[in-house]
Amino acid sequence: MSAINEKPELHVVAVGNAIVDVIANSDDAFLKKHDIAKGGMTLIDEPRATAIYADMAAGIENSGGSAANTVACIASFGGRGGYIGKVADDDLGRIFAHDLKSLGIAFDATPMSGGPSTARCLINVTKDAQRSMATFLGAAGHVGPDDVSEDLVAAAAITYLEGYLFEQPVARDAFAKAGDIARAAGRKLAITLSDGFVVDRNRDALLEFIPQHVDILFANQVEAEMLFGVKAEALDDAARKLCPLTAITMSEKGSRLVTRDGPSVAVPAVPPAQLVDTTGAGDAYAAGVLFGLASGRDLETAGRLGSLAASEVISHFGARPQKDLKTLAEANGLL
Repeated sequence: MSAINEKPELHVVAVGNAIVDVIANSDDAFLKKHDIAKGGMTLIDEPRATAIYADMAAGIENSGGSAANTVACIASFGGRGGYIGKVADDDLGRIFAHDLKSLGIAFDATPMSGGPSTARCLINVTKDAQRSMATFLGAAGHVGPDDVSEDLVAAAAITYLEGYLFEQPVARDAFAKAGDIARAAGRKLAITLSDGFVVDRNRDALLEFIPQHVDILFANQVEAEMLFGVKAEALDDAARKLCPLTAITMSEKGSRLVTRDGPSVAVPAVPPAQLVDTTGAGDAYAAGVLFGLASGRDLETAGRLGSLAASEVISHFGARPQKDLKTLAEANGLL
């Protein structure tokens, strides 16, 4: 797959769960007490979210959600981004919208009223840097076809879909609409698998959706093995049959960009100054790759931008970069 050479109004528009993240230190006993799956994402209801939040250690709160984290990283690279998601007409919803707009990201969704409150993700980080998430989806899970702006999708070189949102049937219809708009406009559609639990629960639907709509697939090695039903050594061949470009991340072993019509590109990881919190590593990696492709870079450069962004994000608490990614990339000869 070649880089995208057009010069659209936006590099990437992301479609995802609009969530406010609450991040704090924790331990295995806390996870066991609250029945939170270590290293994964557990969906919870509003009363349970209230109980877990009340028991969490002091931490930080900021606007998040996987796809929103990705488009925030794209903005840090100097890219032009947009976002499609659902928030409620409440304080958290207004905070979420303000945060995205302050980064220069196009986000003009009409808040929900009379329904569930804005989503929040309670992220407990253990000493091994694993993040275990308990998520109340609230308004975020109500993204449907009517929320997909034809103008916004057509204006973006790549539309990026968050796998977590694929869990919601109405969101799948929204994803399909985005795919149809992107294809009609000569643009690309990307999706991230997000989590092994997402793959386990939706494998058949994903295997049907991806060949019909997706140009770029993001997965870590565990997710890829679950989706394709093969071990690591057979992943590349399986990926080529399903999608034109598949990016497979392997933590400290780096990543591979697998193309349908050419050799795989191996990309080394960038060791962080210190490993603090893996929250958002995959989101940041996807941002680098997407921005690289949308701005006309080759696959290797795009992959290296992804590795650089992931390294920055895992060196501190929180899923958003604390250092300017454009400056880092320029210092490393990537922009």
